[in-house]
Amino acid sequence: MSAVRVVLEYFHPWPNSAGFYLARERGWYEEAGIELHLRVPDPFHGDSLEHLLRGDVQFAVFPSNRLLVRRAKGQPLIGVAAINHRGLESIQTLTDFNIRRPRDLQGRRLALNPTPRGLAMVRHLIAADGGDPDAVILVDSGVRELRPEQLASGVADASFGGYWAWEALMDSPIAAERRVVWPVDEIGAPAYHSYLLGAHQHWVDNNPQQVRDFLAVTERGFLAAAADPQSALQAYEASTPYFPSELLSNSLRTIAPSWLHEGRWGEQREALIAPYARWLHEHGVLDDGEAWRGATSNAYLSGARP
Repeated sequence: MSAVRVVLEYFHPWPNSAGFYLARERGWYEEAGIELHLRVPDPFHGDSLEHLLRGDVQFAVFPSNRLLVRRAKGQPLIGVAAINHRGLESIQTLTDFNIRRPRDLQGRRLALNPTPRGLAMVRHLIAADGGDPDAVILVDSGVRELRPEQLASGVADASFGGYWAWEALMDSPIAAERRVVWPVDEIGAPAYHSYLLGAHQHWVDNNPQQVRDFLAVTERGFLAAAADPQSALQAYEASTPYFPSELLSNSLRTIAPSWLHEGRWGEQREALIAPYARWLHEHGVLDDGEAWRGATSNAYLSGARP
């Protein structure tokens, strides 16, 4: 039995990792001779890619843009499977503020974590809708996603970053009919894989069969969770008992379609990766717009899709 450590993408497990949890719960990793250890990153020591680069884990889940930035710097990290086939972020506001489309954010306070990529996305969405990005008043919310009740209390008029399949589903004293959620890919954002699964290039080169075995079981888990999202609920209630069952159930059902493209799991698509890399370069986030070349490989997936 070989131990495989995977670091997830966020401060806590949430239903986007259902395939790992379901496959482990059903013993499929164990059947393949894999003892799976799931962990979350320690922000003091960096994001999931930093944990991967140091060799703390064999695999990591990470945003595709962060992989491209590190590849442009020459870091030997590689994506081996896609987790999501669309963006997960959203702009959230309340009907109280009469913000009906992105350009209505002109002159309004928008809360976000002001990373280069976050700022670029907000500016793009507003400009694409005919608005002036410079007219938006930015509020630094750090890594915290604002709740609807915080918007209602006057912290900001809208927020960017919260996921339509997680934070937007959480209970709030603010009535549902007052809450507005716009997934970014429905209001003009470029297409992209929100999260990829990857490894250190050297480890992949030295352990190709272990990578294939791990991905085969992981694919089985995500396909099963996509076919029946509620089948993963028990695993989450054991791992994240501090979240309401209703939230976990709703999130599983909402996020599941994003795992597959034309019924398949894992394929990292050039049609998403290449234009996104060039968009990141055009907006000053990525030094090299061609950094996507060689950054991912589908060679270890079942069927070895190139």
